[in-house]
Amino acid sequence: MWGCVHDEVILRLSHAPWDSRSIRTGEEIDPAAVRLLAPAEPSKIVAVGRNYADHAAELGLATAERPRIFFKPPSAVIGQGETIVLPPQSAEVHHEAELAVVIGRRCRNVPSDRVSGVIAGYTCANDVTARDLQRRDGQPSYAKAFDTFCPLGPWLVTDLPAGCRVRCRVNDVLRQDGEVADMLTSVTELVAYISEAMTLLPGDVVLTGTPAGVGVLVAGDTVTVDIPGVGELTNPVDAAR
Repeated sequence: MWGCVHDEVILRLSHAPWDSRSIRTGEEIDPAAVRLLAPAEPSKIVAVGRNYADHAAELGLATAERPRIFFKPPSAVIGQGETIVLPPQSAEVHHEAELAVVIGRRCRNVPSDRVSGVIAGYTCANDVTARDLQRRDGQPSYAKAFDTFCPLGPWLVTDLPAGCRVRCRVNDVLRQDGEVADMLTSVTELVAYISEAMTLLPGDVVLTGTPAGVGVLVAGDTVTVDIPGVGELTNPVDAAR
């Protein structure tokens, strides 16, 4: 079910918040009584690589002249508290804390100055990556496609706070801390660019890139993506069984 947070309760919604039919049903739900799922049901997850210069530098790669677009499958999505599973095919799985944009209206060829009108909200994301497989393949899609490799959550916020930062902690140790303002391609420019090539549908997710500080995850870790004013997304890590 869908709901919106109001004071200390969740107000149930009849449909997804970006659906024009969505209304408050009048049902109030105790937040302690629910399990939060990923706050999007994307037909596609469109991501951008090397959107922070410091991250490109730490990988020993040049910054891109244009956004480097790739896809993650919807089957990679998990929500708050669900387990990131380390696949046996990889010995070097990295966290990548990111700001995620959830699309709220079907759109194509959206001008930058109208992008805000097609966004349903913002949430936290972890673009989990099998880095050794990415290096082997010379491209990111397979390395980022494993089940559980796209945690999203814990909820959507409709407005992006000023001075927004993207942070990642592993076992309470800070590893990443970057400013959204340092993106090489801004949120509005990125959504506009993507929409030049494809129709974006309600519920689709755009991942906006990760700042420097990516690093290895091992079984037993707990990883948190923290975007003040947006939320904290926490997931345990375990090996495939």
